[in-house]
Amino acid sequence: MTYTNAKYPEIPIIYEDNHVLGVSKPVNILSQEDSSGDPDMLTILKEDIKVRYNKPGNVFLGLVHRLDRPVGGAMVFAKTSKGASRLSEAVRSRNFRKLYVAVVHGRPKQQTGRLIDTLYKDSRSNTVSVVPKGTEGAKEAILDYSVLETAGGLSLVLVELHTGRPHQIRVQLSHAGCPLYGDQRYGKGFSKSGQQIALWSVLVGFPHPVTKEEVRIEVIPPDVHPWNLFNSDRIIKEIKNHQ
Repeated sequence: MTYTNAKYPEIPIIYEDNHVLGVSKPVNILSQEDSSGDPDMLTILKEDIKVRYNKPGNVFLGLVHRLDRPVGGAMVFAKTSKGASRLSEAVRSRNFRKLYVAVVHGRPKQQTGRLIDTLYKDSRSNTVSVVPKGTEGAKEAILDYSVLETAGGLSLVLVELHTGRPHQIRVQLSHAGCPLYGDQRYGKGFSKSGQQIALWSVLVGFPHPVTKEEVRIEVIPPDVHPWNLFNSDRIIKEIKNHQ
């Protein structure tokens, strides 16, 4: 099913029941409303639910996690307050799995590895940087990565987040010497104006807030540059094998 409205981009619905809504977020759409007034996922999907189910009054939809504006792919919302509470607890207890693919410049030194950094966000400039451990206001960031393929000076990297810090993947991989393709903010000198950042949420996995059965929202990157430099079947295989 796809949500279609002339005012907004199409949003494919991957999974839906009474408590959970899993979708494929288009690139360059906000996760939630900000001062720009630009379209955001929460507002768009609330309107969709209101229309599809002919609901009067306000529609409840809980934001469980966020994706940066330029990032597309799997995203989950809660349709009930119970669902929101239990999914938020899954996030806090790290029982909420987030798997991404990224196209980066160069190649990480190791085929697989774990990056542990301390990140500090400057709210005034909306930028994040790696700082010494113990810096006031900074937080630990952890991710695991594996290199899937390389092509033309670029690498396709699978990333599993263990913490959910702002801009985490972009900052940590850039700090490791492999900035993301198209990242104007953390990849200066590598990325060119107009390039779309190559970061995609391919899997969100979590215990269902009511049944406790595992739910997996899986979304493959689009068949456009630079994703089409790599074998999409490899991405699908990695997702399926990632338990």
